[in-house]
Amino acid sequence: MEAVDPTVFRLAIFVLAIFVGYYVVWSVTPALHTPLMAVTNAISSVIIVGALLAAAAHGASGEAVAGSVWISKGAGAVAAAFAAVNIFGGFLVTQRMLAMYKKKEKK
Repeated sequence: MEAVDPTVFRLAIFVLAIFVGYYVVWSVTPALHTPLMAVTNAISSVIIVGALLAAAAHGASGEAVAGSVWISKGAGAVAAAFAAVNIFGGFLVTQRMLAMYKKKEKK
């Protein structure tokens, strides 16, 4: 029996994660959206730490490793930028959701 290619296996897990994530997010009641956004921002902050570690990667001496270090640094910088945008957007959305619950002032 032949083993399944790791790329196909990882792709199948990714597709299943998309479906599970879609149904989990869209089945959340509106009252839980704000706490869910706060948790999402916390997860993104952990992603930024990992991205910064990747961006600060050090390579061993040698020509073959030098190219992969720059790829790691570039991918880490891109990941940090995307996570920063995600956190900023999450805070804006959370602020707007909390503003919906404030009582309107009468003039």
